[in-house]
Amino acid sequence: MSYAFDFNAVSIAPLLQGLWVSLELTAAANVIGIVFGFGLALLIMSPPRPVRLPFVLFVEFFRCTPAIVQIVWIFYCVPMIFDVFLDPITMGVLALGLNLMAFNAEAYRAAIQAVPREQLDAGIALGLSPLQRVLYIVFPTAFRASIPILLTNGIVIFQQSALVAIVAIQDLMYQGKTLATETYRPIETFTVVALIYFAVSFPITQIVGFLERRRQLLVS
Repeated sequence: MSYAFDFNAVSIAPLLQGLWVSLELTAAANVIGIVFGFGLALLIMSPPRPVRLPFVLFVEFFRCTPAIVQIVWIFYCVPMIFDVFLDPITMGVLALGLNLMAFNAEAYRAAIQAVPREQLDAGIALGLSPLQRVLYIVFPTAFRASIPILLTNGIVIFQQSALVAIVAIQDLMYQGKTLATETYRPIETFTVVALIYFAVSFPITQIVGFLERRRQLLVS
């Protein structure tokens, strides 16, 4: 192989700027996914079938279609259908946040079903209203049980944020594509991009593994 590697041609500054955009998208999407995912879980568990059916379909749609299709649809179809025009970053947050909501809702649903009945009975005995039981008993318990999955889903969203490059959001992947085109060094550029994604994702996966092991020890 006659190719001569030259990593000095890869400028880190634009990649770090793109990383910052990726982290902003990820953070905002996680806020949406964690907060509204819980509410969505409650809705898909509501007793009246006509009430929960639209929300069940929402979850299944986002879980069963590719994220790239969701991003493209929201970027190009929502403005045309609903006459709503938002800046690209907001649209990116919306697309990633809705996707994460669906996956987090399933995580919350499983955790809510595992809340001990005795805790709910204690809340009733204390005279707590249904809303108070949700806020002070169900949510804290379900959130703690869901933390490993929520963190895993958050990392997945960070990785999927690379897909917004196709709609010209200047995230890490977009900056990498631009730099590779300008320097004619795609191997070096995308190697560095991959290492940056790895450097952010790997520590969190280790935290998830630690939390899982700790929870198993507590259960046993």
